[in-house]
Amino acid sequence: MFARRIAVVGTGYVGLTTGACLASLGHRVVCGDVDPQKIERLRRAEVDILEPGLAELVAEGLAAGRLSFVVGAKTAIAEHEDGAEIVYLCVPTPMGVGGVADLAVVESVIDEIRGLLKPGTVIVNKSTVPVGTSQRTIELLNRSDVSVVSNPEFLREGTAVEDFLNPDRVVVGSDEQDAAERVSALYARLGAPTVLTDAASAELVKYAANCFLAMKLSYVNAMAELCERLGANIADVTEGMGYDRRIGQAFLSPGPGWGGSCLPKDTSAMLQVADAADFEFRLLRATIDTNERQRQRIVEKIRFAVTGKRGGSLSHMRLGIFGLTFKANTDDLRDSPALAVAALLRQAGAELVAYDPAVRSDNLRPEISSVTVVDDPYLAGKEADALVILTEWPEFRTLDWSKLASAVRSPVVVDTRNLLDKDTLRRAGFTWTGLGR
Repeated sequence: MFARRIAVVGTGYVGLTTGACLASLGHRVVCGDVDPQKIERLRRAEVDILEPGLAELVAEGLAAGRLSFVVGAKTAIAEHEDGAEIVYLCVPTPMGVGGVADLAVVESVIDEIRGLLKPGTVIVNKSTVPVGTSQRTIELLNRSDVSVVSNPEFLREGTAVEDFLNPDRVVVGSDEQDAAERVSALYARLGAPTVLTDAASAELVKYAANCFLAMKLSYVNAMAELCERLGANIADVTEGMGYDRRIGQAFLSPGPGWGGSCLPKDTSAMLQVADAADFEFRLLRATIDTNERQRQRIVEKIRFAVTGKRGGSLSHMRLGIFGLTFKANTDDLRDSPALAVAALLRQAGAELVAYDPAVRSDNLRPEISSVTVVDDPYLAGKEADALVILTEWPEFRTLDWSKLASAVRSPVVVDTRNLLDKDTLRRAGFTWTGLGR
């Protein structure tokens, strides 16, 4: 295998994981970011994000001399003695006005590096970008001697390193076959199925996959509600569904709605893409609407569990919130359904005291400014009128529920993740309310 000279622009979840993993595969990687303080920390192998195995991989890459960190995209390219052969763009593409993906950072970086690229360089769009971005990149570069490739990432927060090094597939798209093959060769050691295609198809794969997963989650949440009305058990229903190999076990757990850094952004962007193509994507719109409704439905379940009435008041009710991140094993709060439900509870007048293993009480993020965060789960339960499980942290299962029962004002648990063992809670004196049962 040839060790390629690679520059990675951006050191967020995707960029840092990509850089560290490519270095672990033997390539020489320079990662650039605009934040000089972050770069200093990375040079000391200090990783800000909670991602199993990533800090160790960064330390190994630094020690081996295959991974380095610099300030700025230009420096990342110039740091290689003979220039970077392949440049990964791993910069944010947030949801812009009307749900359209905001490509301002992508376009700014292209403008910045255009004149530095050696003939034969391959630009790789790793960020999730709308169909047509590769063509737009070609136009912005205005360099016939530089190729553009789409190589979407399929990393899940909390298992990003594992996903990168053991992928289900590698997707590489370009209208230049040679460039696509050069990029796919970087992953040759991984032994994963590789889909070589055109740029537009590669760009659409990521959106199509994420929108399908969102649809699956909205479907199972709707099915959980139907189970409640019919006296069925969603756990048994999804188990029976999941053994069907055409369906699979993944993404069949009901919850407070889907969120995170990808699904809300990508579903909105896909709707915009469909609208622009004069296609009314009713199924996807229903998926998003169902998700919005799910959050309100969770609030109504909490209201009923606490007050015993469908229209009961939550004003001045003290609720112990367990979990703030959008899922377990990450410290990411972006578009967290837990925070969306918490905001609705605050609007209803509830007082919220929250505990999350990855969010400390000195966290000053504006998203959690309306919630009192504590570092002790038993403080979250103190004099609470109910405890609400919003994120599926495994450690919640092993809390001392008898101790919590003696701390609360009312022994009520609303488990929006069906995480806890209801018999354990009942033995501790709690009433338990889950989803779809």
